Amino acid sequence: MAVGTPPATSTPVPLTHAPAPRRRSREALTAWLFLLPSLIGFVVFTVGPVVAAAVISLLDWNLFSSPTWVGLRNFARLGPDPTFWSALGNTAYFTLVSVPLTIVVSLALALLLNQGIRRIAVFRSLLLLPYATITVAVAFVWIWLYIPHDGLVNTVLGWFGISGPAWLISENWAMPALIVMSVWKSFGFGMVVILAGLQTIPQQLYEAGRVDGASPWHSFRHITLPMLSPALFFVVVTSVIGSFQVFDQALIMTNGGPGTRTTTLVMYIYQTGFKNYDQGYAAAQSLVLFAFIVLITAGQFLFQRKLVHYDK
Repeated sequence: MAVGTPPATSTPVPLTHAPAPRRRSREALTAWLFLLPSLIGFVVFTVGPVVAAAVISLLDWNLFSSPTWVGLRNFARLGPDPTFWSALGNTAYFTLVSVPLTIVVSLALALLLNQGIRRIAVFRSLLLLPYATITVAVAFVWIWLYIPHDGLVNTVLGWFGISGPAWLISENWAMPALIVMSVWKSFGFGMVVILAGLQTIPQQLYEAGRVDGASPWHSFRHITLPMLSPALFFVVVTSVIGSFQVFDQALIMTNGGPGTRTTTLVMYIYQTGFKNYDQGYAAAQSLVLFAFIVLITAGQFLFQRKLVHYDK
């Protein structure tokens, strides 16, 4: 640098930013564009069918003739319909038994898989296979397992001197047989969700518990369950919603029999709408089912405030 020449100074170039309102509008537009495909699917496949069912429930329509307006008459038919109440009771029975069993099995297996066993990924994949398998295919396999004389279930019971029943045609055992199959089919989903929850629990909490002399049971009760409660709550809600919509296995394995012992509410809606072609009455039943699911789910969300622990 020549003597006497003043040093070159670099003037910082000011960064230009879009005005805040314009930037926020651009971000909002981007967000809506990403949400748009899901919103379209939700409106077309969820909101649309619910609105259509609400309209059809006010009609007398058999799919082949012009619909006739009947108002709330289809809903009035629900009261004296014994098959509807039987189907509702069967669905409630299925839910009250299958959901707790699914949670217990899912939790037990998730705890087992969280122990750092060698080749654990192989076991996770094998245990998830039932959930990933098509329900119809699984139902046919379980029909073979439940064959009265030569089926695997009764063969194993025979080793212990127990004479197994004719599972799928027994008034007392047909529904428990469906529940066992359904728990086996669905526990993989809950297992994966609970396992993910277990792996987010800080190990420092268990170390502090051991320092304080906590037993494994106390650690499970006072650390694992509270920290795992959001995942358990999610599994409970989704399991209850799914159990109220049980259909495939009942249709394939028992066709609602014997009598109406395994006729679920969704199965009765299907029979009413597509076997008896009474679309208005089927739509009224589906809206009642929708209302039950909404009320039960809302009740679960209100009740979860007392039991679900959110780490803040």
